[in-house]
This record gives sequence, structure tokens and C-alpha cells, in this order.
Amino acid sequence: MSILYNIINRIYPILKKYPTRLTGNKDIQELLNQLRPMKCDKELIRMGPQGDGGYLIPNDLKNIKACFSPGVDQISGFELDCANRGMQVFMLDYSVEGPAANHKNFHFLKKFLGIVQTENTITLDNWVASSTSDSNSELLMQMDIEGAEYEVILGTSEDLFKRFRIIVIEFHSLKLLWSAPFFCLASKAFEKLLQTHVCVHNHPNNINPSKTIGNVTLPSVTEMTFLRRDRANELSPATKFPHPLDSDNSTKEALSLPKCWYA
Repeated sequence: MSILYNIINRIYPILKKYPTRLTGNKDIQELLNQLRPMKCDKELIRMGPQGDGGYLIPNDLKNIKACFSPGVDQISGFELDCANRGMQVFMLDYSVEGPAANHKNFHFLKKFLGIVQTENTITLDNWVASSTSDSNSELLMQMDIEGAEYEVILGTSEDLFKRFRIIVIEFHSLKLLWSAPFFCLASKAFEKLLQTHVCVHNHPNNINPSKTIGNVTLPSVTEMTFLRRDRANELSPATKFPHPLDSDNSTKEALSLPKCWYA
């Protein structure tokens, strides 16, 4: 046993891969069933540009006072649409100096979103509390933080999630759901989010191809839109993908939502 242990410890650092217990497809499919996109009484509209940086959200924006957008890239079209609708838009990212566009309603903080307070990170609860004086206003969030979304969801209070009427999150590393440790983290994050919200749209990012094992197909990255449950009426399963307003994120081969996510 000690000889095998030594071999593993020498080989895997070179390969940069480590074995983990695998998740069964049955467990993954049960999670996907919970995340099945639902149609409701509010039509989907596109905010932001065609291609990357644009998202489909339910047309339920009246009286939303602010948009929180952690993860700032080279495109600010979604945030600009929110600002032009009268929302205050709070953006956050330590890796850039500011958003790609300017607007009087834009507010930028040079920090990362995290689950602890440090010199360079701030929690979602503290960020919202320090940005708005109204503790009851309706909010919207668009989150693209390159894989940190799972821990941020788990570290955020349920009371704050209830203030976000609409949540758009780009979920990363989904192929790792076949790894049991990652599945444990991600499934708990999804479970927490689904306590207050329902998925109303799902659009795979075609920057990387999907992977299929057995009857389960997982994209690397997907953009999911959630609506708070008290706003979601007349729910029924969505069955047509892609949505007519969907647009590919890149010029690579297009990806449709795999049927195992909705059929």
C-alpha cells in the first residue's frame, strides 16, 4: 500500500489531476430535474447585447431600485440597460479598474466578491448593506465571478436573497459535477437558491463543448435566470430551447440546452 501511495503522490502532481469519488448519473439527473427551467406568466426579454454579456430575464422590472453586478468584464451592456431603466447599478471586480462604459447611475468597487472580509474581498451581504440605505428595496443581480458563485451563494443570508427579485448567474465548471466533492458543494448551493427562487431560463455558454457520459450531458458553463417564487405564477415546464432571443456567446459551434436538463 505504501508503494502505491508513493507512486500516486509522484504521478498526480505531474499530471495535475487527482482522483476523486465519482457522482452517479442518477444523482446528477435528480439535480438537473430540480433546476428544470419553468415558464411563468411573465415573458422573457433580452437585456444587454447580442452575444456575450446579454441575458434573458422575465419582464418584471417595475420598482426594482438597484442592480448588483459582481464580475466586470469588457462589456457593460446589461448594466447599461439597467441604468437606463432608472436603476442604480453597483459593480464590483478587483481584476479591472472599472466598467467598460460610463453612466451617472454606475457605482464601481475594486474588490472581489467572497465569503470573508479581507483587504481585497467583500461579502455580498456587506456589499449590499454598504451600497443602499433602504433595507427593503427590490433588487436584481447578475453574477459572473468565474467559479466563486457556489461559495458566495452558500455564504449569503437568505434574507438578502429574498430581496433579489431576479437573479442571473453564470455557473462554471459544471463538468465537475461528476466529481463527488464538487457535486456536494454545487448541489447545496443550488438547493439554497431554489428555496427562494425558481429557474426560468437556462442558456449554455458555447465557449467550450459539452461532455456526455451515459444519458447526462453537461456544458462547461451555463447562464441561468431565476425569479423569486412569489413573483412566479402559472408555472409550467419550458420545452423549447434555444429561446428565440438566445444568442451564442462566441463564434464557436452553437450549443443548445441538453434535453436531460428539461425533458
